[in-house]
Amino acid sequence: MAKVTTEDESSIEEIMRKVHHLEVKARRLSRESFSGEYHASFKGQGLDFEDFREYQHGDEIRFIDWNVTARMNAPFIRTFREERELSVLIAVDISGSFDYGSKHYSKREIAAEIAAVLAFSARHNGDKVGLLLFAKEPILYLPPAKGSKHTLRMIREILATTPENKQTNLAGACDFINKTLKQKSLIFFISDFIDNDFHKKLGALSQKHETIALRVFDPFEENLPNVGKVNLTDPETGEQSIVNTANSNVRMAYEKLTIRRLEALQKTFTKYKIDHVNAATDADYLPLLHQLFKTRSSRHA
Repeated sequence: MAKVTTEDESSIEEIMRKVHHLEVKARRLSRESFSGEYHASFKGQGLDFEDFREYQHGDEIRFIDWNVTARMNAPFIRTFREERELSVLIAVDISGSFDYGSKHYSKREIAAEIAAVLAFSARHNGDKVGLLLFAKEPILYLPPAKGSKHTLRMIREILATTPENKQTNLAGACDFINKTLKQKSLIFFISDFIDNDFHKKLGALSQKHETIALRVFDPFEENLPNVGKVNLTDPETGEQSIVNTANSNVRMAYEKLTIRRLEALQKTFTKYKIDHVNAATDADYLPLLHQLFKTRSSRHA
């Protein structure tokens, strides 16, 4: 794991205020809005044998138990109950680009809210939830577990953890998950997906685990505003450059690069059948989560 820097006391107090605010909000949303939808959207990993009962017209013939049938001189079938408990991992990108926010909230703050809602929804359904924070390297891994203290620690770590190396390595995060989680799990992968050469690794992750991609973005990153010459700093490398945003050719070139990057990402999601959400920092993400759950539950119906 990569080394993590600590926060000073004033920062810790501010973070704890944010954690409490998120706890109250996420508990309410998960209880009132998402608990039932979550249950319908994400099924258990199998079936557990429950009992025998006499065969009825329309039952699956493959579930007939021939030993019991022979003893009772009548056809009996095995009945099952869903193995409800899921193992859930929320993987959150905390690289330098995720600290950006042009208005009220940064991408990391939005990610923390979404993660909190998902974690409490999973908890209400009796699922174990874990956390992976990553940037250039995997930084913090909390194995899936239950309990309020565990969930609150997850939220606090998303807001407070600061990587030494703020670059992004999505492929490395995918590899870490695949090597660490032995049983099939539900992965919520939260990132801005601003990186290179990760698409095959993300696909490999989705083949082993049920993977949901939640892309958090800031509108200013996708449409360069016309504000004249600006000094831009790369949040991950610290490199600075002066860009003349008044130049229409510069804005057009930037737009083409953004479109190309997003098209490649969409192609990956489609190819590997990865359900995904695009959440902007200046918009309400709740309708997007509702739609995600609704689509998945209708698919499972």
